Amino acid sequence: MYRLTVLYGHPDDPDQFDRYYHEVHLPIASKMQGLQGWTLGKCEAVTPGEKPPYYLIVGLYAESRVAMEAILASPEGQAAVADVSNFATGGAEFMYDEENVLVDLHLSNDA
Repeated sequence: MYRLTVLYGHPDDPDQFDRYYHEVHLPIASKMQGLQGWTLGKCEAVTPGEKPPYYLIVGLYAESRVAMEAILASPEGQAAVADVSNFATGGAEFMYDEENVLVDLHLSNDA
């Protein structure tokens, strides 16, 4: 299983980022076909009261790197990638890794 992690920096206007991300970006990105999983979470600092290094972390999962690259190369994937610059005023970093599960994980769909 491969994961594409997207690390979003702190936006200029967090409320505007959140609104755009949920109302515009997610509907665009949800059209991508072939993902095995998708997670997102607001970052919290290890030390309470400190600002975390990133605002939001997103994990997209696919069977392989080749499969993930095909998803991103599709018209739907290209639309999602192109949209990032419309709201990510704090920047966004993308990185791949091959996941090795040490303890089985089950997440819920609760938002």
